[in-house]
Amino acid sequence: MSRQSSNSLIVPQAKQAINQLKMEAAQQLGVQFSQDGYNGNLSTREAGSVGGYITKKLVQIAEQQISGGNR
Repeated sequence: MSRQSSNSLIVPQAKQAINQLKMEAAQQLGVQFSQDGYNGNLSTREAGSVGGYITKKLVQIAEQQISGGNR
């Protein structure tokens, strides 16, 4: 039985937009991402803050789309 990773993108073309959102979140929160792409040195609090910010933004985007962009 093959198992798909839970963090794989359903729409691979969205990777650039997700990375941009991640960088925006880190900048807003003052979290320093590594230039080489390895961010295993982030604290749990920092990583959680970035994830929470991204979730908040994605919910806002979905709400705008549902309401027809009238926000």
